[in-house]
Amino acid sequence: MPRSASEHPTELELRILKILWRQSPLRVREMREALANEGHEIAHTSVITMLNIMVEKGYLKRQPVKNAFCFEPRVSEKDISAGMLGDVIDRVFDGSAMAVALSLFDRSDLNPEELKELRRLVNQKVKEQT
Repeated sequence: MPRSASEHPTELELRILKILWRQSPLRVREMREALANEGHEIAHTSVITMLNIMVEKGYLKRQPVKNAFCFEPRVSEKDISAGMLGDVIDRVFDGSAMAVALSLFDRSDLNPEELKELRRLVNQKVKEQT
């Protein structure tokens, strides 16, 4: 049974977006090289197919330049990450930001500087809401 279409980028689409958020516009050849540099070898025709699918989905825009196309993101990293994180919060943590935060603390070690910065951000958020 095929997977249903996701409202969020697939793993490969997200990898392509991350590359383009760092450096764009890129031609197909340049994208293929960037993917290969990250250990993701893909055939040239497969890269073309993926980029065109991402244009159709609205993730990328394609501009003709001489005898090739250049691709660049149409969506921001902030919008994609907010949408994906919101989905995880809703589906996994029943919308609880507290449950997400506790899970993050359980999952990773924070050094004293990171804890200090988190405390500052929490205090700032408290001030904004009062």
